[in-house]
Amino acid sequence: RIQDARAAVTGDAVRMKISAVRFYALLLLLAALMVPACASMPSKDPLQVSVVGIESLTGEGMELRLLVKLRIQNPNDAPLEFSGVALNLEVMGRDFASGVSDQAGTVPRFGELVVAVPVTVSLMRMARQVVGMLDGKPVEKVTYSLTGKLNGVSLFGTQRFSSKGELELPKSTAPESGAL
Repeated sequence: RIQDARAAVTGDAVRMKISAVRFYALLLLLAALMVPACASMPSKDPLQVSVVGIESLTGEGMELRLLVKLRIQNPNDAPLEFSGVALNLEVMGRDFASGVSDQAGTVPRFGELVVAVPVTVSLMRMARQVVGMLDGKPVEKVTYSLTGKLNGVSLFGTQRFSSKGELELPKSTAPESGAL
């Protein structure tokens, strides 16, 4: 009887090992089938985003509100549906403004769309920018960096974007020394 019990336990252990091996073989097979499927998915070029306008909005207390208009260009062969936009704006290497919008829409394939996003600039951030520019050197250019995302409604989800640029400030028209 003890030998029969040992044989039954050993048989169960062997069957469990075979089941585990089959399970892992199935997982390996599925993984092998997924690699070509992922490789055959179309690659997407990054979105091109640029600031095309900034308008003033009514602020609250110690904040400045702006409406930033973004031109989003889709260089891909498929339309991009989205249901929300978020962005952050840095000026001269420092955080300056951030904003979100629940605007939804579709950027057509090989097309473009203008999206308006309200952003907030706190008084502290404005003060920090001004203090940072008061180092005695004339400021001729202001650099900015824009990062954000479109919340996608498709299988591939969120599309992130970034854009950098410079704004040249008008030159001073003060009279030169010695000139009358």
